[in-house]
Amino acid sequence: MTRTTPAPAPVLSARRRWTVLAICASAMFLVGLDTTIVTIGLPAIGRGLDVAVHDLAWVVDAYTVVFASLLITSGALADRFGRRRVLMTGLAVFGLASLVCAGAPSLGVLVAARAAQGVGASMLGPVALAIVVNAMPDPRERARAIGVWASVFGLSMAAGPAAGGALIAVLDWRAVFWVNVPVVLAAVVLVAVLVPESRGSRVRGLDLPGQSLLVVLLGSGIALLIEAPGLGWASPAVLAGYGVVAVSAVLFAWCESRRREPLIDPGLFRVSSFTGAVLGAVAVFVALSTTLLMTTFYWQDVRGWTPLAAGAATLPLAAGATVCAPLSGYLVGRVGARPPLVVAGGSLLAGGGLLFGLAGGSGGLLPLLGAYLLVGVGVGFANAPITDTAVSGLPPERAGVAGGTASTARQVGTAIGVALAGSLVAGAGPGGFAGASRPGWSVVALCGAALLVTAWTARARRSGRSGA
Repeated sequence: MTRTTPAPAPVLSARRRWTVLAICASAMFLVGLDTTIVTIGLPAIGRGLDVAVHDLAWVVDAYTVVFASLLITSGALADRFGRRRVLMTGLAVFGLASLVCAGAPSLGVLVAARAAQGVGASMLGPVALAIVVNAMPDPRERARAIGVWASVFGLSMAAGPAAGGALIAVLDWRAVFWVNVPVVLAAVVLVAVLVPESRGSRVRGLDLPGQSLLVVLLGSGIALLIEAPGLGWASPAVLAGYGVVAVSAVLFAWCESRRREPLIDPGLFRVSSFTGAVLGAVAVFVALSTTLLMTTFYWQDVRGWTPLAAGAATLPLAAGATVCAPLSGYLVGRVGARPPLVVAGGSLLAGGGLLFGLAGGSGGLLPLLGAYLLVGVGVGFANAPITDTAVSGLPPERAGVAGGTASTARQVGTAIGVALAGSLVAGAGPGGFAGASRPGWSVVALCGAALLVTAWTARARRSGRSGA
């Protein structure tokens, strides 16, 4: 590990610290918004570019796979070269890629530009979080800040469908990309003027073999989930894909276990709290992305609603995530991460999945809105303790790597959920949608149960060590 002696971090006033949080949260808002705002527009994109439903999952997952693959490296680069510098670079790349997305004449160009957006987004999430953690050294204040951070991220993910529906209703699907440009321009100016530069006191070397293998592993795994239902799970191309996934997974584990400074340190997963945070992040975002994509096609293709009406239906989810995330952050600061994760996060997420499964075939509006609310509240309560646990699992000077690891897990979960939901409902007509979506709702419920098991196991292990 390379050691550096950066200049001491400036002591910021309380007003300046929370201003830095607001600016960095706006960058994170873009990251979450661009994951889900596109989801509500997929039917319109398909009609506008004459693309089959089956291929539309790549519009979301080209972004999330690249995003997830590069997050940890971006965090390490920020610790080395300066977090503000990398954040501004990411904003510029994200804004330029958004312009290309807005003018894309074909699916291929759109998918390539979405991948470029993922490159820019990878420089935003963990880097902005590292800046916030560096600006707020007090643990309780940091916990409250992470609660606000989680609220903004939850709001961006959950409000994306409503915002996208409104933009499509007023303009067209290209507006969901145009909207990024003024936000990026404002964020670049504010970051340059108000955000102090910071670096990690211990800087990691770059793990290019591990980075390359991670891209291959995630990309091939998501490609299998998207393409296998259409090609056939036993087709020659899919069988070859199994081989690529297996070989890249083995090589990645072998490579990381032998490097002095691995991209993902296998030793970290021996810590139950860190492992729980990573698995919990995957579970939460599998559930959220599966819910949003399946209901998008339900409202528009099965019930014939407009994108605006379909987006408005998700408002209970947005409200639950936004209101409960700060409360969860407060509880984390008072009683720790496990109680809100167990009592509210896992149980309500599981309940929302079960209610969706029961109400999906009846067509009743109120039960579906209630299920949205349960999922939103569950996500809101889960996100802050997961983020806090992941950041606390590494030394403060490694905040970029900690944020990158947690964000990687979120984006992997999002990519899996989108690919899974797309494979389930693609080609299912109005009459067959209820049956096709039922396995997806079971997955959402199981994700909530996984949060309960993960949180309880970690807590029980710690109690066992204390007793010993």
